[in-house]
Amino acid sequence: MMRHLAGLAASLLLLACSGPEAPPEPQAVPVRTITVARQAVPNVIELPGRVEAVRSAEVRARVTGIVQERLFEEGTDVREGQPLFRIDPRELRASYAQTQAALERARATASNARAVVERYRPLVDENAISGQEYDAALAASREAEANVAQIRAQLEASSLQLGYTTVRAPIAGRVGRGLITEGALVSQAEGTLMTRIEQISPVYVSFSQAASEVLRLRRAITAGEVDLDENDRVEVRLTFSDGTEYPIPGYIDFLAFSVDQQTGTVELRAEFPNPQQLLIPGEFVRARIYAGEIQNGLSVPQRAVNLTEQGGSVFVVDRNGQAAMRQIELGAMVGGNWIVESGLNPGDRVIVSNVQKIRPGAPVQIVTTPTGRRPAGQSTPNRSTANQPAAQRQDR
Repeated sequence: MMRHLAGLAASLLLLACSGPEAPPEPQAVPVRTITVARQAVPNVIELPGRVEAVRSAEVRARVTGIVQERLFEEGTDVREGQPLFRIDPRELRASYAQTQAALERARATASNARAVVERYRPLVDENAISGQEYDAALAASREAEANVAQIRAQLEASSLQLGYTTVRAPIAGRVGRGLITEGALVSQAEGTLMTRIEQISPVYVSFSQAASEVLRLRRAITAGEVDLDENDRVEVRLTFSDGTEYPIPGYIDFLAFSVDQQTGTVELRAEFPNPQQLLIPGEFVRARIYAGEIQNGLSVPQRAVNLTEQGGSVFVVDRNGQAAMRQIELGAMVGGNWIVESGLNPGDRVIVSNVQKIRPGAPVQIVTTPTGRRPAGQSTPNRSTANQPAAQRQDR
C-alpha cells in the first residue's frame, strides 16, 4: 500500500513539474503576389468641373410695347432667326407711315428746288437775275436734298424699329423658359429680358487647378518625365455625380496664363461633343485629365489595396516570408489599377489574394502554378490582361 502511494506521488510530482504545451505555430496563408516594377503609367489629374454652354444669348426687347404672342415652345431647339415673340406693331407702324409721308413731302420740295435752279441758270448768264438770287436758289435746293436724306434715314430707323416687333433668335440652340407673358409691357430703355438661348452641342467644361500643380506639370513635361501624345493634346474624361462615366472624351482647348489672386488657381477648359445633350450647362461633374504618361511610375491592382481614412495600404511579403502592412499614397485609378505616388519600391512583392485573411506578421506561402496550368477559378486571360506590363502580372 505504501509503495502504491509513493508511485502515485511521484507521478503527480512529475506532472506538476512539466510545463504547458507550446501553442502550435500559425499555418501559412497561401497567397498570390505581383512584383512591383517601374513602367510608364498615365498621368491622371482629378478635378471638379462645371459644364458651360459654348454660346449663350439673352433675348431682350429692342422696342417698347405690349407682347401679343409667344411663338416658341419652352425648352426646345430653335434655329437662328426663328421668331420667338411678337410685340404689338400698330404704334410703330403708324410712326413709319408718318415718316414715309414726310419723306414724300421732302422729295417734292427738293424736286421743286432743283427746278428753280435749272430755270435760274440761263437767266444768270443773261443777267436777267442777280447772282445772289441764283445762289439762294442753289442753297435752297441743296438744303432740300439734305432734308430728303435725313428723313430717309429716319424712315430706315423706323423700319428697323418696326422689324424689332418680331423678336427673333440671335443664335441657334436650346431656348429656356419665357420670362414674360402675353400682355406684358416690355421696354427698350430697360432692355427687358424675355428668354435665354444656349448652344449645348458641343459644350465646355471649366475647372481650376492649383498654380503650383500646373507649374510642376510644365516642369515635368520640359524635363521629359511626362510625355504627351503625338499631337500634344490632353484628353479629359468626365464622371457624373451618380458615378457613371460620360462615354465621349474631350480635350483641353484653353489654359489661362494668369493666376486667380483670390484662389491661387489657374483656369482650364475642355470641349466635349454633346450629340445626345447629356451634359447640361451648370451641372457639376468630375473631370479626369490624362496629361500624358509618367515615365518610371508604379501601380498596383485595385484588389490589393485596402482603403482607409488615412489613404491606402497593401500587404507585402518581407524577408522572413511574413505579411507586412505598407501605407501608400494613391493617385488615380486607371483600368482597374491604382497609381502609387509613394510607399512602394521596385521589387516589392505585393499580395493580391486572400488579403482579408492576412494580418501583419502572419506567415504566408506564395502559390506557384505548374507550367501550362492555371489556379482553380482563374479564367483564360483576355488580350488586355495578356498585354499588361510585368508589374501587373502575377508571380509564377
